Amino acid sequence: MPIQTSIRKTPYALLLGALLLASGCQSAAPASTNSAAPQPTVSAAGTASPAPSGAADDSNSGQAAATPQATGAAASDSATAVVLNQPTAVRLASASSGWIGGDGWIARTDNGGKSWKQQYKGGEAIAQIFALNDKMAWAVTGSKQLLATTDGGQTWKLAGSVPNNGFLHFVSAKEAFMANATTKDGGRTWTTLQTPANLVGDPYFHDAANGWAVTQTEGAGKVERTTDGGRTWTAVMNRKLAAPLNGALIRSAGASDAWVEWIGDSGMTQTSYSLFHTADGGGKWQTVLANSSAGGGPAPGFPLEYNDGPKNEGSRPGPLYVVDRQTAFMGGSCPACDKPNTIGWTKDAGRTWVNGSAAFAGYGEALLAMADSERGWWITTDSTEPSAMYTTADGGKTWTKVYTFAKPKASS
Repeated sequence: MPIQTSIRKTPYALLLGALLLASGCQSAAPASTNSAAPQPTVSAAGTASPAPSGAADDSNSGQAAATPQATGAAASDSATAVVLNQPTAVRLASASSGWIGGDGWIARTDNGGKSWKQQYKGGEAIAQIFALNDKMAWAVTGSKQLLATTDGGQTWKLAGSVPNNGFLHFVSAKEAFMANATTKDGGRTWTTLQTPANLVGDPYFHDAANGWAVTQTEGAGKVERTTDGGRTWTAVMNRKLAAPLNGALIRSAGASDAWVEWIGDSGMTQTSYSLFHTADGGGKWQTVLANSSAGGGPAPGFPLEYNDGPKNEGSRPGPLYVVDRQTAFMGGSCPACDKPNTIGWTKDAGRTWVNGSAAFAGYGEALLAMADSERGWWITTDSTEPSAMYTTADGGKTWTKVYTFAKPKASS
């Protein structure tokens, strides 16, 4: 048992203690580590001074830890909080609220990215995030763990694991699709969906019935569609190929809507690619982009000499984000340029393409998310320099720098 000692307090001792106590109360306390990152003073679109330091506000000590199997925990201990660097995923719940994930962390903002609250820390990078609304979101880790929140990120719990690296999108609290797989129990179990032969890239299921896939045979590329959950597939676009496809990406804004990116050859830091759009189930197709290059060859689906199609800026494709049947944004990347990151868009279903005038630094993979046709976030990354987040409120015409992340960890 601990020994209790009784000390007789003389008047002199009491007076001395009071003086010491008063002196201690007047000492300067250390600055709180839980304060939000400082907000930048923006002088012009795309510039900010000073920039936030990249430290997250982790002051919400009432957050419960995620389940142990998730190999991570809710960020409630300031002593073990991680620095927000190297963002790898982003998703919006609204123009002002959303999540970003990075190398072992998830954070949320409710003021358009000016400050961030770390909500989760773990040992793996976050591969992607999907938000159904302001409360419900999911995150996929590098080892395919599926984390979920139903309270806006105050708690993140292990929901299961995912079967592949495809694009994850939930259509309800329980039902989701990821390439050729679907779940009806929130990610605990997954069912494989039937897909056509000779696939290029991942198929995309908009819902339980409607899906899209890109296939190729020698000299030809196709877009195929199913309306019965994958049991049968029908070719709805067929184009000759001057060179084989090296990839494909599909997004959809409705049961009969599809935006399909074909990726061609690469060389000299250049990649050829094309973007097509249909809003009527594949009956009619609009060529949105046809980017050929000296290093990558012709735009996929077009002859060698074709050079008249609409073009995105940059020498290779950046992230594609589809807002609705009319609106899509796409980044461009130019590794040989001083400011490699550009962005363009269509707001008339692909009939016209507009290349924005903004160009920003960062030689890593850019991240793009839009709340609607006017408001969105753009994050540029780099392996040695701090990543930066920009926002737009005018559909991409101007971008304002709102946050600078911490400098990446030095590679070992």
